[in-house]
Amino acid sequence: MAEQLVIPAPGDFSFPECLAYLMRSADECMFRVEDGVVTRALEVEGEPVIFGMSDHPDGVAVRFLDGYRPAGQTGMDKVAGYVRDWLDLDRDLRPFYELGEGDPILREAVREHRGLRVVGIPDLFETFVWAILGQQITVAFAYVLKKRFVETFGTAVEAGGRTYWIFPEASKVAGLEPGVLRELKITGRKSEYIIGTARLIADGELTKEGLLELRDDKLIQKELTDIRGIGPWTANYLLMRCLRSPDAYPAADVGLHNALKLAAGMDRKPTLPEVETFAEPWTGWRAYATFYLWRLLH
Repeated sequence: MAEQLVIPAPGDFSFPECLAYLMRSADECMFRVEDGVVTRALEVEGEPVIFGMSDHPDGVAVRFLDGYRPAGQTGMDKVAGYVRDWLDLDRDLRPFYELGEGDPILREAVREHRGLRVVGIPDLFETFVWAILGQQITVAFAYVLKKRFVETFGTAVEAGGRTYWIFPEASKVAGLEPGVLRELKITGRKSEYIIGTARLIADGELTKEGLLELRDDKLIQKELTDIRGIGPWTANYLLMRCLRSPDAYPAADVGLHNALKLAAGMDRKPTLPEVETFAEPWTGWRAYATFYLWRLLH
């Protein structure tokens, strides 16, 4: 790879901690992790771009694969923006760390994984698909379904003897019938939900920018839960991973319940009211609290 770009990061950022999160599944199909480098493909201004990101003393180093760098400065800026969004590099975590150090539930996770960011999914349609696929199944099987979906409808980019995948455009999925997705062992309901959201995005009725303009988590959640197949858990997951709310709280998440059981030293999973009560002191940072608690499980 050549053409290095260094993206500055705040002092409380740890690339190794983010890398450890990105390495949690060998079945991830949207990027490859090897020797401390995360490599993925994107479509930038209509052309495929392949870049690897790695640790750097000043933040994050981005190197482009020969022949797959952006054509101009606008493209370079879009890749830099994507990485900043992906790793939530513009967030000041000092208030969260002050909160975590004083909280008996969060203290261990904050000390063990300090520097971790909520690793996001910048693309709205990709986040919808991942969240819908993950409803009421194991994470491992969700990865299997995502791989089938991407390799069926996505764009393959061959470079250096390897295949990289660009996530399918909503417009490509919008024209499908549910039976096509069911052939991938995606349930009928989830197939309908994915196609339904793809049509809203393809028609311009649902955009990341439009949701962000609402500037209020409750308003965004109402907008999202009005979409067929999107309940409170999925809406909060979208708020956390794509729309970057630091306070989104997927209270019904099974992994969160398991993490709270561990962090609180309980002999049973907490009830939903208990999950809500635990989070009261974390108001404003509940998404980060959730993400750090999840890390206790991996």
